[in-house]
Amino acid sequence: MSSKRGILLLCLIFFLCMTLIPLAGLGGSSGSASGGGFGSKNGSNSSGTSVSLPPSTKQFRIRDTATGNIITVDDNAFVRGAIAAEMSPEAPQEALKAQAVAAYTYYSRIRQIRRAQSGNSYDFDACPSEWSVYVTDSEMQKRWGNSYPKYSDSLNKAASAVLGQVLEYNGALIDATYFAISSGNTENSADVWGTQYPYLVSVASPWDAFAGGYQSSAAFSDSEFVERVKKVCPSANLTGDAGSWVSSPVCSAAGTVKTIQIGGQNLTGMQVRQAFGLRSAVFTITHSNGQFTFTVKGYGHGVGMSQTGAEAMAREGATYREILSWYYPGTEIRTL
Repeated sequence: MSSKRGILLLCLIFFLCMTLIPLAGLGGSSGSASGGGFGSKNGSNSSGTSVSLPPSTKQFRIRDTATGNIITVDDNAFVRGAIAAEMSPEAPQEALKAQAVAAYTYYSRIRQIRRAQSGNSYDFDACPSEWSVYVTDSEMQKRWGNSYPKYSDSLNKAASAVLGQVLEYNGALIDATYFAISSGNTENSADVWGTQYPYLVSVASPWDAFAGGYQSSAAFSDSEFVERVKKVCPSANLTGDAGSWVSSPVCSAAGTVKTIQIGGQNLTGMQVRQAFGLRSAVFTITHSNGQFTFTVKGYGHGVGMSQTGAEAMAREGATYREILSWYYPGTEIRTL
């Protein structure tokens, strides 16, 4: 694809396919929207040529939540580790590049904000041993074993291609959020967090419906349901007929539950997601035979770049610039 028109045409084609093809798990996604890789997929993008990253004069100060220690990582090494934490090294190079730019933008913005404040000894938290936010080289070697040289080259190749590149809107670094799998459309930031950003608006991401893990379910007995609701909303009235405890939700256009009444009290979709450990806030609730069942679509908060969508677009020929332009409309790429 060479233009946004081409990408839009792809979306329309995939949307038609979605109505004709059963939603089977065609991919192998098992990662976390807040950090954690997608897991191995067939095929490799490593060219076999060793690629190394030059050291950077800029640095991130990261607090390791497992140890409490503050580690200093140069920008280039961080980008490499941030890609590994979020996306399989076997993903297409253009998707890895898009992830690199998004992650570098997101954490550079946090660094900028934190360092403008007084008294901050670190920029943000990460847990390398859990593959959350940033992964060290030693952790990669432990997990990947004999595949480490191939995967390392893939990461280095992608990171080297976009060194220092960030996304801006009106000259300022954007809040470049990303997540694993959408419901078929990404979300407006206002519908999830209450604040609207002009570049975090709902866009089509129909490829996601074909990913493994697109739809999931979780079941809870009536007593388990009461226990979990009471932890986030002690005033909820969960007596009488359990089938009457939950009212119809108010949802965004993309499907995220904005508010839902449970036991006569209004809860946000995010509160319910956290209380029940759901993969996203795009869910429906049914009750039968003393059990509540959640049917959930997508994985993550749904705002910004869908990593599954980015991989699919890259496989269809989109460049990382086209991917980023699609998921963060109106933004521009520049080099810090």
